Amino acid sequence: MISNCLIGQQFIQTNKASIDFVSEAPLELIKASTNKCQGILDLENGDFAFRVKIEAFDGFNSPLQKEHFFENYMESNNFPEATFVGKMVENLNPENLKQAPYRAKGILDIHGIKVERIIPIQLNREADGLYFESEFLVALKDHGIDIPTIVKQKIAEKIKVKVSGTLE
Repeated sequence: MISNCLIGQQFIQTNKASIDFVSEAPLELIKASTNKCQGILDLENGDFAFRVKIEAFDGFNSPLQKEHFFENYMESNNFPEATFVGKMVENLNPENLKQAPYRAKGILDIHGIKVERIIPIQLNREADGLYFESEFLVALKDHGIDIPTIVKQKIAEKIKVKVSGTLE
């Protein structure tokens, strides 16, 4: 049975959504994640905003790799967070929200470069809120992230990203 926890609410949010990314290159597999992504969704008009601090990511294969990620590639001192701000393409009706694929259209800002994207998202109304999950690719060149020739075989040109959490 689906709870009525979303009925009558306009804004739902999270402070602990998860983001996992994977770089699968010929010579190396790199994984990192965080559960400190923040987001808000306006159920009335479908507007949303999500952000994550770059230095919240952990994992990697070594401390040196993590340092290079922050300093050389993401330049987290200059670009401390990534954001995705936009609007749901399909209308959201909290009274009749069913598990289904939706689309989120907005501006993905990574490394200070804003790219308009339509990202698929799976929504599922649960007892404690609205569960969301999305998987998509981010091309490093689209966000001005240059990979030196010497490590091109160790870092993928497109990074697999998975975002999930519950908006309450």
